[in-house]
Amino acid sequence: MLIPESVELLPGAADSPVLLHVPHSARAIPPAVRADLLLDDAALERELDAITDAHTARLAEHAADLAAVRPWRFVNRLSRLVVDPERFPDEREEMNAVGMGAVYTATTDRRPLRAPEFDPNPLLDRYFHPYARAMTEVVADRLAALDRAVIIDLHSYPSERLPYELHGDGLRPPICLGVDTLHTPPELLTRAAGAFVEFGGVGVNSPFAGTYVPLDFYGREARVAALMVEIRRDTYMAEPGGPPGAGIDQLAAALASLIAAIS
Repeated sequence: MLIPESVELLPGAADSPVLLHVPHSARAIPPAVRADLLLDDAALERELDAITDAHTARLAEHAADLAAVRPWRFVNRLSRLVVDPERFPDEREEMNAVGMGAVYTATTDRRPLRAPEFDPNPLLDRYFHPYARAMTEVVADRLAALDRAVIIDLHSYPSERLPYELHGDGLRPPICLGVDTLHTPPELLTRAAGAFVEFGGVGVNSPFAGTYVPLDFYGREARVAALMVEIRRDTYMAEPGGPPGAGIDQLAAALASLIAAIS
């Protein structure tokens, strides 16, 4: 299995079907990529505060430490301003409408991020496609070993709507669970809702919907289950980009209980 430079794969127990996917927790941007961003350093830091799912890698690590059966973890080590591994890399991606497809050309407040003539293909070739292949291989490995894989796609979102959000007029509960018709079995949603019930409200597909499944399996392989867990940031941290609070420990315990229910 070839793991690209942008990914940290942390193996779990051999008998665990659970893969914690953490795509948006990092702030790192390689110098060559930084050179193409139009923002000055202060504006870039503000954008990173807005767009980064801060501390979600730490949350996944803490939950893995608590879990009776250790899950696998697949963590993006680079900022989503390099590439966003969860977007479609083509015209299927609705976020292209606001310049936030697989390679962003606009910021969260709709300002230019890259020049109009910027060619995204080198970034897709270096970062996006290797990431997708590696994630596909990890899921295929769990299928081969256990005949099932369960992706928990871990995110956070701000308490106030940002200008780039296409569907941000919906409810913003403390916990938003993103589901897919094929890939999210009802029992997985029920278990997740029960695990996070104490956080003051659990919603489904609002303000963000769906969940990540590698394209080789998406829409065709029901043995790959998936659930997106979106955590409103004021539940566990100081917004927009501050340190975590006590809520992160409670969230880790809840996530560990969901992992136990799945495993």
